[in-house]
Amino acid sequence: MKCPGQDMQFWKPGDIYEVDCPGCGRTVEFFKDDTARRCGHCGHRFANPKMDFGCAAYCPYAEQCIGDLPPEVAAQQESLLKDKVAIAVKQYYGRDFQRIGHASRVARYAEQLARAENANLAVVLAAAYLLDVDRAGADNASSDPGAPDTVKALPVARAILDRVNARGELTAAVCDLITQLNDNGSGASLELRIVRDAILLAGLEEQKRDGALDETDLQQAVEACGTDACHQQANALMAG
Repeated sequence: MKCPGQDMQFWKPGDIYEVDCPGCGRTVEFFKDDTARRCGHCGHRFANPKMDFGCAAYCPYAEQCIGDLPPEVAAQQESLLKDKVAIAVKQYYGRDFQRIGHASRVARYAEQLARAENANLAVVLAAAYLLDVDRAGADNASSDPGAPDTVKALPVARAILDRVNARGELTAAVCDLITQLNDNGSGASLELRIVRDAILLAGLEEQKRDGALDETDLQQAVEACGTDACHQQANALMAG
């Protein structure tokens, strides 16, 4: 079935229009579903300034429908995916508010560090939310979050990513990161170091909340940080 927005039988007057080329000023005709066109006069190729990419931000078939997505639309898809993963994880944990809170803290720090270090935000955030899903919330409401069992987490993580229509390559990257989480070998990727740092910072915040954070803990945490942004966050936690 063809998307109604792309089917010309549903088009209205004004869905074919002219736009001035930013390169030479000549007019270029656009159909409303053209993502970009090349100027016949100067050869400059530019994006359709009037195209509405709204549905592409959430449609899993956007790339098949309109081709390569503009960067801003791809960013919207990643932002929406983050929200969908967060909701799915909270549903998975049910009323286990301790684990929901811990996962949210890890994800919050992961997002801050990923932005500061220019890492792959979609991979980092999805992994941060999913790394601990091996434990069903209803059965562990009183248990300590502890270290995740990555072997048990993977099937659940894959199922959640499939449910929110994550791209295959994203699912593979997230699962690879979760698999490597407890591997202390050298050569860790930036994204892996960020997720480890986010777990560390979330733990420090929880220690501080419980009145159990001291200078020794902080010094050990700073030494364990894998990124500069983590060092800054750890020091800010102690000073705050």
